[in-house]
Amino acid sequence: MIELRRLNNETFTLNALLIEQIQSFPDTTITLLNGKKVVVKDREHTVIELATEFYKKIGLQQSLNKAGDGKNE
Repeated sequence: MIELRRLNNETFTLNALLIEQIQSFPDTTITLLNGKKVVVKDREHTVIELATEFYKKIGLQQSLNKAGDGKNE
């Protein structure tokens, strides 16, 4: 889970596993796997960093790195 800020500075927690796409329009817009869009005040690179840290914390980042290294083929 990552903590983000809405445009009105209200904080909320988002399950980073549900993120499909992050874009800047210029506001940062996060598209979730269910198609819902969330606009946040945090910059795109900050959301990516927070999500990556979350993935590392739960051990997912290491699994993704191993899957992408070609050694599992």
